[in-house]
Formats: sequence, C-alpha cells, structure tokens
Amino acid sequence: MVAAVALGCAATITSAAEDDPRRVVSMNLCTDQLAMLLAAKGQLVSVSDLAVDPRASAMVEQARGYTINHARAEEVHALRPDLVLAGQYSSRASVGMLRRLGIRVETFAPARSMDDIGAALERMGVLLGREEAGKRAAARFEERLSALRAEVERRPEAALYYANGYTLGDKTLAGQILLTAGFSNTAAKAGITGGRVMPLEQLVMHAPEALISGTSYSGETRSEAILDHPAVEILRRSRPSAEVRDRDWICGTPQVLRAVEGLGDLRRKALEGEG
Repeated sequence: MVAAVALGCAATITSAAEDDPRRVVSMNLCTDQLAMLLAAKGQLVSVSDLAVDPRASAMVEQARGYTINHARAEEVHALRPDLVLAGQYSSRASVGMLRRLGIRVETFAPARSMDDIGAALERMGVLLGREEAGKRAAARFEERLSALRAEVERRPEAALYYANGYTLGDKTLAGQILLTAGFSNTAAKAGITGGRVMPLEQLVMHAPEALISGTSYSGETRSEAILDHPAVEILRRSRPSAEVRDRDWICGTPQVLRAVEGLGDLRRKALEGEG
C-alpha cells in the first residue's frame, strides 16, 4: 500500500513537471527580467531587444545569453514556444496573432505599487512551474523592503521631473519608490496621482526640497530641452538633485530596491539643507 502511494505521488510530480513550459519566450522588458530571475536552466529561450539595452534593463549581462526578439509575431512563432510572456501594453497585433496560432500568451500589467512586485514574482513562478522559487524570491524582496521602510520623522518634498515636464504621482511605481525612500512627492501635493505633465511654473511655485530627473539620452531632443531651462537649473543648483538610472525604476522587479537605496544620500542632504 505504501509503495502504491509513493508511486502515485511520483507519477503526479512527473506529470506536473511534464506540463511545465519548456520553451518560454518573453517579449516585454519587465517580463524578461522576472523570467530571467526565476526560469530553470534552458527553459527561457528568448527575451526582448530592450533586455540588452543598458539604459532600460537592469539585467543586460544575463540577457546577452538569450536569443533576442523584437516582439514580432512571426519571429516569436519561429522559436516554437509553449509559453509567451508579454506586457499589458505589448503589441496587440502580435499577441492576438500568437493566440490565434494556438500559442499560450500570458500578460503582466505594469507594477504600480511595491505589493505588485511580490505578486508578480509569485505569479511568474507559477507560470514557469517554479512556484517555490517564486515564493522564495517574493519573500526575499519583502524582507529587504521591510528593512528599507524605516519610520521617518520628516519626509522632505521631492519632485520627479522628466522630459517634456512629465512627472509621476503616488499611484505609480516611481511614486512608490519615492515614498519608500522617505520622501513626499511634489506631484501628489499638486493633485497628480498618475503620470502627467507638470507645467514649469507649477514646479517652481511648489519649490521642492529635492529634484530628481531621469538620465539624459545621447543626442539632443526638444523633449529634454525643458530640463535645461534656467528655472530648472536654478532649482538644481540651489537644492540637492539627482539623475536616476531609468533601468532601476521602470519595471516591478526587486531591482527597485536599488533605486530606493540610491536615494538615501539625496534625502540626507535634503534634510540637512545642503545644495
């Protein structure tokens, strides 16, 4: 009887393993990184071209070990995947075509809170048949996050200000990174919850204690000209400021904790009133 039960358990485990996807293709920057963190050796066969862009990706070196795709249905189909990972806003044409071809496509929404990150790690683990690995990764993330969420007596006000005068409120991943790092958000003070353009005049009137902008890309663009405006330059010189690496802020992965840690010096300077 015991032997029969053992054989039955072994058969169940074997069947579950056989059902796990063996050829996984990711066509989205954020699913690229979640999959690279959790996939078994040889299970993930391709990631998107953005995964090897050092400005956007936090896992460039790992990504170079995979076939690169450009999220086109025909090239993804040619890789013979049994699971495709996509973002909520990935090419609808490609996702629709792949599904019509009978390929399983799972989509992930962009993370808008720290809670979304642990949930995404666990979901990715389930999809890859790596449930325990997903749970462990989520637990490690939550442990590190708790250590960074120290109680703060005062939150200096910081503004996120990007190309075109774009800013992000508290109901965004960047806004949550700011809060976790011990700041309050100028955008929230201005009534902005998501992402929206903040007129330069409004930024100056709020006079944030710290200014945070994205790293400029090579070349000159009209969208980035506002960041060189004299008013922005005065703010930048008169209070603590920083250029942040987009790759640590874009995706809901454990990499956001590096963004939180990177704001530590900026917060200290803001509290000290240093320029």
